[in-house]
Amino acid sequence: MSQVKEESIMEEGHVIKAVLPGSIGEELELEPGDRILAVNNQTIEDVFDYQYLIEDEYIELTVQKIDGEEWILEIEKDADEDLGIEFESSLMDDYHSCSNKCIFCFIDQLPKGMRSTMYFKDDDSRLSFLQGNYITLTNMKDKDLERIIKYKLSPINISVHTTNPELRCMMLHNRFAGKIMEQMQKLYEAGVLMNGQIVLCKGVNDGDELRKTIDDLGSFLPYMESLSVVPVGLSDHREGLYPLEAFTPEDAREVIDIIHGYQKKFMEEYDTHFVHASDEWYILAGEPLPPEENYDGYVQLENGVGMLRLQEREFHEALNEDAAKRTRTSENHFEKSRLKKGRCTIATGKLAGPFLRELIKDLNDVYPNIQADVVEVTNYFFGSQITVSGLLTGQDIIRALKGRDLGERLLLPVNVLRSGEDVLLDDMHVSEIEKTLQVPIRIVQSNGKDLYDALIEEGD
Repeated sequence: MSQVKEESIMEEGHVIKAVLPGSIGEELELEPGDRILAVNNQTIEDVFDYQYLIEDEYIELTVQKIDGEEWILEIEKDADEDLGIEFESSLMDDYHSCSNKCIFCFIDQLPKGMRSTMYFKDDDSRLSFLQGNYITLTNMKDKDLERIIKYKLSPINISVHTTNPELRCMMLHNRFAGKIMEQMQKLYEAGVLMNGQIVLCKGVNDGDELRKTIDDLGSFLPYMESLSVVPVGLSDHREGLYPLEAFTPEDAREVIDIIHGYQKKFMEEYDTHFVHASDEWYILAGEPLPPEENYDGYVQLENGVGMLRLQEREFHEALNEDAAKRTRTSENHFEKSRLKKGRCTIATGKLAGPFLRELIKDLNDVYPNIQADVVEVTNYFFGSQITVSGLLTGQDIIRALKGRDLGERLLLPVNVLRSGEDVLLDDMHVSEIEKTLQVPIRIVQSNGKDLYDALIEEGD
């Protein structure tokens, strides 16, 4: 590695936030505040340009130091070796906002008075690769698709909703939305892996339109790896928005029948179920969840496909493992711990309530002294039709639990919290709930093992 110093000053580039100890960046005397101007004389638009360009074994890095001096650093390194530099933005660019006005957009259904960041709509293709976000492709130009193909980025997660061009333009309220099949064809021909999502709206893209969409997307197998179908979420704050209706149990059974029919077809032809109904459909229809093998390795977990089935499996694995230990020891620490800790309460959305009660029933078959009450919290903040726990607020949890005997602790699912924080959607901190309800709170991770551990938690 060598350093060549030059005198020109440039205003562009990407500001370094941190340099990792022991990294190439530290060896080169890079510091926070320095700017990366170019790699191999190519300017950097965002993180994808940067990561692609630094993969080579030899690179030239153009840097503007804090004092304005420009350095050209010649670097020899292992292929794919990182420079150990962190930037002020993980994207190395501004987030791209959504240009659609979808008839089902949940952000448009938020009540007034929430923090401003809650109302930001992103539809940034880069977040599909970095965070798994689903995007509509309406913000993407030909050059953006070409970059994905050039950099061999996979998989890309696409919010399809319908492949009918006119209907998609209407649903997304975007005149460019009808190009979806053309865009996906380019990705397919380039071998880019894709996952799809359909937000189903009653009387709009269901029935025959759903069948057409599944048929069209199935033509992109094997590069189109999976497709989820989720019901539209409807809050009580839809004034002035497109009139949408909630699905009935009969509607849910029809959707499930359509999907199961296609699953049989795809299994016979491609050895994959391909299209999946989210857990909500089965709960609404009053039908049992499919067996684990139907989920194809839980490829659509983030869209609520198989979350309950996976949690059930993990819970029972933990239960069976401890039950086996019990038979090998004369001392049963679980029963002793229950006598110390007493009863607990689980707060959840209406969707998961019956499912959790079944898990506790199975637990009590082995450990009858464990007491756990499941309380289904009505969502007044967004509306009673919202039944998922991830949209519960602190005020609704307090409303549901205040005045009840909650036992020794309260269990809350981690998805009630904003990512990486101990704050709920209404800006209420966990500590405020604890103080109001006068009970310790245990945050339970989304896996069944952590739920099991929380229920059998030992006393001091």
